[in-house]
Amino acid sequence: MQPSLFPDDDAARTGRAAAAPLPPSPLSPVSVGCAGWSLPRAVWPEFPAEGTHLQRYAARFNAVEINSSFYRPHQPATYARWADSVPENFRFSVKLPKTITHQQRLADCTALLETFLSQATCLGQRLGCLLVQLPPSLAFDRAKAAAFLDVLRQRHGGPVALEPRHASWFTEAANALLAACQVGRVLADPVVDEAGRIPGGFADLLYVRLHGSPHMYYSAYPHPVLDALKGRLALASRSGANVWCIFDNTAEGAAVEDALYTTRGLALR
Repeated sequence: MQPSLFPDDDAARTGRAAAAPLPPSPLSPVSVGCAGWSLPRAVWPEFPAEGTHLQRYAARFNAVEINSSFYRPHQPATYARWADSVPENFRFSVKLPKTITHQQRLADCTALLETFLSQATCLGQRLGCLLVQLPPSLAFDRAKAAAFLDVLRQRHGGPVALEPRHASWFTEAANALLAACQVGRVLADPVVDEAGRIPGGFADLLYVRLHGSPHMYYSAYPHPVLDALKGRLALASRSGANVWCIFDNTAEGAAVEDALYTTRGLALR
């Protein structure tokens, strides 16, 4: 059996009671949502009947992760339209393009990064975070990583979360670099390295990505697991951290139901 990301995850399998979630600080709300705003028909009764898919989604959630930017660019006017269609407290996380992370592998990508930022920053104040997901084959190279993060930080001062998927990133050296650049290391489930069971990098940003376990992108999470997750999110929120929780188990619609359950008790809206 794969070890759990959350301390009380085994409760879902053993029948033990999960830890009760703690209330979050009202000064540090938790951003909870999904990778994309698709709404499976089964959950439509939970959302308003009128409006675009994004408007209906934003009536229940306060955050979303834009993954489509990884595959193709969006026009500045598109980002601006999305920003105008959601409530004031709603925030977007935007995933960096694969041309930067997977093709250029963080090297010699200044022009690509500037083009991307010129588009995504049209979200204005509703741009909440940038997500940098690395390919599993990309090992930590301090010089290359530092050069990329320096270019990024010269052009963008907002929250940045980085999801490495090679074991070499889960080291003290990588952690120190991310912290120095104020970049949070994503807390991802399933974990790819034992050290990935705890957050890393910039301590003031906790970005949790849940891909589904044991079947990535498909599996829903049992409620005791989500209860333990809520406790962890609330604890980080009470510390004043910028807290994100994104469900990426979207293949069969589990993400929306898991996110709805997670928002309950966290007083997100």
